[in-house]
Amino acid sequence: MADVAGSAAGRRQDLRRRIRAAFFLQIAAIGMATVLGVYGAYFVLEDLLIRRALSEEAAHYLERLQRDPQAALPDTYNMRGYLSPPRAVDPPLPAELQGMSTGFRNVPMAGRTDIVSVSDTPHGRLYLVFAQEQVNRLALFFGFVPLSFVLVAIYLIVWMTYRASKRAVSPVIWLASKVRAWDPKQPTFEDLSPDRLPPDAEGEVEVLAGAMRTFAERNQAFVQRERNFTRDASHELRSPLTVIKIACDVLLGEDGLTPFAERNLQRIRRSARDMEALIESFLILARESDTGLPEEDFLANEVVLEEVENARAGLADRPVVLRVEQRAQLRLHAPPRVFGVVVGNLIRNACQYTERGEVVVTIDAGSIEVADTGIGMAPDELDRVFEPFFRSERASGRSGHGIGLTIVRRLSDRFGWQVSMASEQDRGTRVGLRFPDALHD
Repeated sequence: MADVAGSAAGRRQDLRRRIRAAFFLQIAAIGMATVLGVYGAYFVLEDLLIRRALSEEAAHYLERLQRDPQAALPDTYNMRGYLSPPRAVDPPLPAELQGMSTGFRNVPMAGRTDIVSVSDTPHGRLYLVFAQEQVNRLALFFGFVPLSFVLVAIYLIVWMTYRASKRAVSPVIWLASKVRAWDPKQPTFEDLSPDRLPPDAEGEVEVLAGAMRTFAERNQAFVQRERNFTRDASHELRSPLTVIKIACDVLLGEDGLTPFAERNLQRIRRSARDMEALIESFLILARESDTGLPEEDFLANEVVLEEVENARAGLADRPVVLRVEQRAQLRLHAPPRVFGVVVGNLIRNACQYTERGEVVVTIDAGSIEVADTGIGMAPDELDRVFEPFFRSERASGRSGHGIGLTIVRRLSDRFGWQVSMASEQDRGTRVGLRFPDALHD
């Protein structure tokens, strides 16, 4: 059970890991959003502000030129202007601007990259060169530096939130670790007592711990009552049946019994044997654990032969042949008594509803089939055959309580065995029992 819990814990991330993952995702998301925002702002600054400023500067220079043909070209710390008159043979332009068409572009000049605006005017082609280095410097001082401080502040807030979240869920993690370490058969609920809770466990965690401790105490009391019941019932119910069987055997050994007395003694002995099997089935189902009985490797063929001999007495003098076909050795790892109860119920059920013909038990490497030539069942009856206390109308007058196949289904489900049934009215029934975990040599 502990292995199952451990593997389940491995498949699912605990709260601490999820909080840590959420923290790093937040860090990554904030960093990515910041970088994208800075680059977006940089391109907006370049495309909208600088290019617009260059266009307006060009228009302003033309106005000045119209008012004063000798107006000087723009020449500031960040921007320089050049004018190439129409049809000028050797325009006064830097080599990087020679032959440049109109528009905006980034041009490497003097070891740096500048933004150049080229436009045609009535006085010639105007070149405005803006020092992009200034843009980068402004972006650094008015963008990256303040942004870095903001980022540090955001990261500190996220880190403090992470620490607070981790501290808030630590009692829940502690509680989960205690519950995960519990032995289901004997939980140590004392670990959840108020004096053992961590100092920061309060509120909802304290309520949960108290509720789980109460549940564990009640569960342990239920388990102990179940053990007492199965132990007492096993002794108190089996003892009188053993006395009845021994008394029947002694009486059947006496000479001078009338046929009537012998038939009734046989009936009493069969009923006692059936009741013993039924009690054993109920006790197995009543046990809390999955097995209830020790599991071992065993040869199923031997158990089947034993159950066939037990069921043979139930045929009395009916013309029914009960036989076993052993096509293979079937080896299982399970409680042999549970397997005997399942197979015994199937064989007795087949014998009970077969008036003539045969009941054949076939053993294969991974399965068993019980086939009879009995009264069979209609499709609607077959759909309900595993329901508790269901009995066909045509089964009236026969012994039974309608719980044998229910026990077969419940025990098979508990041990992972697969039950299938096919039946045809007045032709017979086939019940298949497959064992996926059958042992192979």
